[in-house]
Amino acid sequence: MQKTRLNPNVFKVPIDKIRAGYYSDKYFLRVSEILRKEQYNPRVLYQFFVRKPAIVVGLDEALAILKYCTGYYRDEDQSNALYRELREVQYQLYAASPSNDEEKVVRLAANRTKVRRQLNELWVDCRDQIQVKALYDGDTVVPWEPFMTIEGPQQYFAYLETVLLGVIARPTAIATATAKVVNAARGKPILFFPARFDHFWVQATDGYAAMKAGAFGVSTDANADYWGSEGSGTIPHALIGAYHGSTSAACLAFDRQIDATVNRIALVDWDNDCIGTTLELVKAYYKEYYGEHGEDSAHWHKVIGSGKNKLWGVRFDTSGTLRDKSVVPQDRWSLGVCPELVYRARETFDRYGLQKLQIIVSGGFDAERIEMYENLAVPVDVYGVGSSLFKEKIDVTADVVIVEGTPCAKVGRQAGNFDRLSEVK
Repeated sequence: MQKTRLNPNVFKVPIDKIRAGYYSDKYFLRVSEILRKEQYNPRVLYQFFVRKPAIVVGLDEALAILKYCTGYYRDEDQSNALYRELREVQYQLYAASPSNDEEKVVRLAANRTKVRRQLNELWVDCRDQIQVKALYDGDTVVPWEPFMTIEGPQQYFAYLETVLLGVIARPTAIATATAKVVNAARGKPILFFPARFDHFWVQATDGYAAMKAGAFGVSTDANADYWGSEGSGTIPHALIGAYHGSTSAACLAFDRQIDATVNRIALVDWDNDCIGTTLELVKAYYKEYYGEHGEDSAHWHKVIGSGKNKLWGVRFDTSGTLRDKSVVPQDRWSLGVCPELVYRARETFDRYGLQKLQIIVSGGFDAERIEMYENLAVPVDVYGVGSSLFKEKIDVTADVVIVEGTPCAKVGRQAGNFDRLSEVK
């Protein structure tokens, strides 16, 4: 299958702030400043690499930044003044937006557009003066292998190093961690659930990285933004709490009100009795939609399946400090969502004719734990993985390795093999 790149517009690059150096380390900003003041602009080649095996993601965003931000302002003093004015207008707009003063909001927005246009008129676009080669998002790389190179007049892009490294480092770490759990799951779906553990600004990047690494679904619309898709999710504890701790009442309310295209997945550990709560929930569904008392379990299978008036799956999320009621007390391995709980649940559900009811597990799962469950043939259908995916850290480094066509790198570094890289038009 031919590989493609995302449209640069997808990333909503904060062009004005990046051009102004707002997100750049000062020492990288000063590289461009010194070269400009020295009237010295050598043609250099930067190579980007990691120090351990990784799934590299973030390249398309880096390319978008290079597209919009390679260059310089022809009048530095005027551009600095305009940028300060732009920021002040933006702050005023932030403050005015929640109010009902529509006239003020419109006036400030128009002023922001005017200042931004003036800034753009000062910008000298130098993207066509650099040559970029790169792998594709989702490609696997080995330590020290160059996955992207930038070659051109150093003054025009040296100040971007902080930003470029950052937009690659984080999603590469997320993708690498996600790929490990995807591989450990041996084809079973992975739900990407860590959005609540970090700042909302990074959700789009994180979700994109997870999907590139093979995740089955994400939990927020922002996670799915680059794909033009939507988040998915289960019935949360908060909704059960709103219905005074009744899992059945909460799930029936969810079923009544949520679009029929959404599969119903119930969280069933509220009472620390995943199996008992599931059976009560299935019984409640049957009673609600078939108008019977629900005692005849021989027909419960009718409410299992996709869409409205059906229960697609149940999620076990028992705390690691608790032991489910169905589990025989032993040691710490019987706490939380342990193998015994899943075995007992599958056996019980099948005995009631609920073979198609999916079991989703979450709570502290990482690649090592998933691999253990798969080795033990624990009958899990879907894994939900959260904060463990943020524990992977991958540093991305950029080095100058060629200057004016001559090898020039710090000791211990040298130009790598660029054969896998594709030129970015």
